[in-house]
Amino acid sequence: MLHNIDLNKMNQLMKENKDAKQIISQLLENHHTAVSTIAHEIRNPLTLVSSALQVMEIQHPEVKDFSHWSQMHEDVDFMCSLLNELSSFNNSDSLHYSVFSIGQLLKNIAVSFAISLDEHDNHIEFSSDIAPDLHNFTGDKIKLEEVLLNILKNAQEAIPTDTLHGSIHMKAEQIADMLIIKITDNGCGISADHLESIFEPFTTYKQNGTGLGLSLSKRIIEAHGGTISVNSIPGKETLFTLRLPM
Repeated sequence: MLHNIDLNKMNQLMKENKDAKQIISQLLENHHTAVSTIAHEIRNPLTLVSSALQVMEIQHPEVKDFSHWSQMHEDVDFMCSLLNELSSFNNSDSLHYSVFSIGQLLKNIAVSFAISLDEHDNHIEFSSDIAPDLHNFTGDKIKLEEVLLNILKNAQEAIPTDTLHGSIHMKAEQIADMLIIKITDNGCGISADHLESIFEPFTTYKQNGTGLGLSLSKRIIEAHGGTISVNSIPGKETLFTLRLPM
């Protein structure tokens, strides 16, 4: 898997050397194809395994009493999730552009996330502050929504269930030709020695995490010409800041 530092070095080399640009572009295309092929070849038999487990459970309900049956289901589901995120990560820099109201998209995301919290986490208060004068945005609407929901979901999971007053806040404003989106939570925070690596692929510090969510988000934002950064005070606050050119 290519890391961010590798991609930065390759981008710099492609700017400086036309021959290198052609060679590296071909290598990256081959890399993407190989990852897609591997994910596809693994997903097919894994789907068969998942289907077989379901059939076994229907025909022989007593297998649910087997001590490791539920764990086996969880392991298969995790592998399926990992393959899905790997495919998304592999295609994260392929954007489908359209012109849309970024303000309306952010409002829809805020409403959707607030509803999900009301259903599952009543101890978390969510608020949003979306500037009313945001211009139309040109980008991949679906992938940007994926990024924001991923960060909001991470914020939700960072707040312990025994916290009496959990809070998540999303703010969006336009400064000159730059869209600034900030998502803050008062959860467990991220230690200083983890901050530098959380955007690296397959790096995770939470149980059952794939380590691809934030790296995927970073690639999508950078594919739009933007940046994503994080600041955190362990046990107090975490702030993700997205900057996107309008």
